[in-house]
Amino acid sequence: MKLGAFLMVGLVAASAAGLGCSRHRQEAVILANQADKEVAVNPDGAANKYEQATKLDPTNHRIFFKLAMAHKKQEEWDKVASTLSRATQIAPKFANYWFERGWALEQQAKKKTISYEESKEPYQKCIENDPNFADCYSQLGNVYLWTDDEQKALENLTKAIEHNPNEIRYYAALADLYSRLGYTKEAEQVLKEAMSFAKPGDKYLFGIHSLLASVYQDRGSTAEMVSELEAAKAVAPTDGPESVQILWSLGSTYATLDPPRKQEAIQMLKGFTTRACKGSKAASFKTECETANTLVARLGGQ
Repeated sequence: MKLGAFLMVGLVAASAAGLGCSRHRQEAVILANQADKEVAVNPDGAANKYEQATKLDPTNHRIFFKLAMAHKKQEEWDKVASTLSRATQIAPKFANYWFERGWALEQQAKKKTISYEESKEPYQKCIENDPNFADCYSQLGNVYLWTDDEQKALENLTKAIEHNPNEIRYYAALADLYSRLGYTKEAEQVLKEAMSFAKPGDKYLFGIHSLLASVYQDRGSTAEMVSELEAAKAVAPTDGPESVQILWSLGSTYATLDPPRKQEAIQMLKGFTTRACKGSKAASFKTECETANTLVARLGGQ
């Protein structure tokens, strides 16, 4: 075969291969778009389509990310992590891919299938690629706490607040750690700062008031403790576990004041036993239920 003819054959083959790749990429996008429409109601079926799409185009990191999020809906954390490993290989600058991989590894660590140590690198990579990604500092701080490095935990939880001071849950995590380490003054300062940033109706305000009540309890400041528990009750969701928790916390506090606030204590403690001391919840509240009944009897409520 002459050189010219040989080159022409090669060009035709390359062109055909290029067209084939282009067609596969288009088919992958079409399949992924179909999965997008059903992922909310059928994550398993959507995951199958995303999986097929990644085989058609193994270079499309966005489809890998969508596949990972479908697995996330089903809490298949090992699949989330492995899928995002591929996504981060293709697109290492996408900080959210690193964050979601770190989160998936952290969920596995909670179930003790891997160590918390494994989730550090993805969160560090997340910060490296986006230094303003506050959630990465927060979760990295949590991982450091689980690996017994309280100082690094404090540093990263503080950085989370610095990068997003409007996220109230960051303050709660930092204050809780300060409190457990015995730094009650620092915990109080963080919690008061949280309240200066919190907007009305913020779902994390309950935790802020509850933690501040614990700080005052440790300090022996009863009046301030009661005030914060009452503030917690005012913002507690009516249908969440917080509403049960505050009935116990505030009711038992009213019962042990000197003098006790009898009627309010009886009302709250009876409300607590009604909601927590029957059925499947009773076992987890065994001690509190027994104490609540004792306090109500002592106050003349039975």
